[in-house]
Amino acid sequence: MSQKPPERHPPAWLRPHGRPWSSTTSRLVYDNPWIRLEEHQAAAPTGAAAIYGVVRFKNLALAILPLHEDGTVSLVGQHRFPLADYSWEIPEGGGPLDRDPLESAQRELREEAGLEAAQWREVLRAQLSNSVTDERAVGFIAWDFRPVPKAPDATEDLAQARVPFREALECALCGQISDMLSVAMLLRAYHMAREGALPPALARQLLS
Repeated sequence: MSQKPPERHPPAWLRPHGRPWSSTTSRLVYDNPWIRLEEHQAAAPTGAAAIYGVVRFKNLALAILPLHEDGTVSLVGQHRFPLADYSWEIPEGGGPLDRDPLESAQRELREEAGLEAAQWREVLRAQLSNSVTDERAVGFIAWDFRPVPKAPDATEDLAQARVPFREALECALCGQISDMLSVAMLLRAYHMAREGALPPALARQLLS
């Protein structure tokens, strides 16, 4: 079962002002199955001429926070190439832009955590590094699990840990968990538990 957040009428202050950016010419700098890099000769909203490099993503970023009935969460640890760093994160991955995000998130949870969830709730839509990329993300909370075989990607060497939610939240707040989607999803779940937006028994476990 999957639930989406209710529609909310945006407040007046969210309306954009002024002129948008415009591109006069562009060229493809680099392309692979996951991203393409473009260079644009552009005009800023102020009218000033500018050069702009944009990374176009070919997949939607997906984040899944697995909440267990005992108040623990499933995390995965792995080495990340761009920052040459080790990162503990919630299960994450990518899904084709033309596919239902829930379907791709369910696949990622199976592959990385070896879990299938009966309950899913979409709780986050976000833009990631929107000054230089067009990458968008969708975040889900999942619960009520059954174990299934894991099937990580050929490049993934994953560790797995099941830790108390409050411990994971504290690690996010002090910077020991620094992946932005993990931080955002842990804070989102805490807010939902405080506001009564999660099943009461689950919320009590997260807040205890």
